[in-house]
Amino acid sequence: MAESDKLEIGGKSFGSRLILGTGKYQTGEQMVDAVRASGTEMVTVAVRRVDLRAGREEGILRHLDPEEFFLLPNTAGCYTAADAIRYARLGRAAGLSSWVKLEVIGDERTLLPDVAATLEAARELAADGFHVLAYTNDDLVTALRMEEAGCIAVMPLASPIGSGLGLVNPYYIREIKRRLSVPVVVDAGVGTASDACITMEQGVDAVLMNTAVAAASDPVRMASAMKWAVRAGRSAYLAGRMETAEIAVPSSPLRGMLDAEEG
Repeated sequence: MAESDKLEIGGKSFGSRLILGTGKYQTGEQMVDAVRASGTEMVTVAVRRVDLRAGREEGILRHLDPEEFFLLPNTAGCYTAADAIRYARLGRAAGLSSWVKLEVIGDERTLLPDVAATLEAARELAADGFHVLAYTNDDLVTALRMEEAGCIAVMPLASPIGSGLGLVNPYYIREIKRRLSVPVVVDAGVGTASDACITMEQGVDAVLMNTAVAAASDPVRMASAMKWAVRAGRSAYLAGRMETAEIAVPSSPLRGMLDAEEG
């Protein structure tokens, strides 16, 4: 990837625009193989699902070398601002990172975010020195509020977590990207490679996914497919698509064509 097109977030530079979660894999070895096949440089780790007392010799942290991957702690499984703030601080105290993917769920059935609680937690964590990447819905006003709260990136959903429905509201995602100054990372809902490509074609900075890879029949092959899909979507966006039309437009020029009788 060209130096000028690297992903820039919070003063860090990444060659890949794909961020991968680390949950739901059958084994730790499968997870690492998929992460490597994806080409990602950043992976998320759920603080609530990691035994921080076990250190790096046990559990998921045994498989993830911080020299190879940038570890992004997340607050998955938190339903209140207080819980999200607590687990973010626990992760930092355990030596994971002062970065956090902030997630506060508001509804157990849809797993949609609690916007008010997320904003509350974002403000407090940003004031406490955290680099906050906030998971939220695909609402422009909410995204703007997250930026104002001090988030270094805003992460609107493509569709509900784990649904695999793909990008439901591309217009909203494009408008969020147009209006925000911080990076926009679409998080949740991508189901297959075409979803990742379409999402990147909206001009967003990156895509984060977990289930789409971990729940595939062949996670390693799907991870590789996602790598190329994200690159293709980014390239298509930068290339600029043709204008659409409601009638056929000849792909070859009509002027200068030979008349059959002239032959």
